[in-house]
Amino acid sequence: MAEAAHDEPSCSIERSLLVLGERWTLLIIREIYLGKHRFAEIQASLGIAPNLLSTRLKTLVGEGVLRKQTYQVTGSRPRDSYHLTPAGEELQVILAALQQWGDRHRPRPLGPSALRRQRSTGRPVHVGFISDDDAHEVAAADVELV
Repeated sequence: MAEAAHDEPSCSIERSLLVLGERWTLLIIREIYLGKHRFAEIQASLGIAPNLLSTRLKTLVGEGVLRKQTYQVTGSRPRDSYHLTPAGEELQVILAALQQWGDRHRPRPLGPSALRRQRSTGRPVHVGFISDDDAHEVAAADVELV
C-alpha cells in the first residue's frame, strides 16, 4: 500500500485528472448537478454509450465524487441513482470556470447557453481567485504558482 503512494503523481492537477480527465466525466457531473440522477436520464441527455457511462459512474463512485442511492419504480427491479458527494459538489466551481472560459474564448453566435447569477440577488457572478486573507478578488495576472 505504501508503495502505491510512491507511484502516485506529486502534482495535484495530475492526480485530479486521473479521476476527472476522461472526456465524459465532467459532463456526467454537470448532468447530475442539473438534477439528472438516474442512469437512463444521464445516458439519454448525453448520448453516451451505456458501457462508457457505467464505467465512468463506477469510477466516480469509487473515488468518492458520487454516491449511489437505491430507488425502485413500482413493478420494476431496484436501481441506483447517482448523487454528488461534498467532493462532487466542489466541482461546481470547475464546471463554472470551464463554462466561463468557453463563453469568453469559444463563444456561441447566439450567446451563452446559461448565465451564472447569485441566487439571493440575481446579480451576475464569475469565477475568480479570492484572497484567503481579506476575501477580495485577485487578478489572474497577479497569481503565481509556487
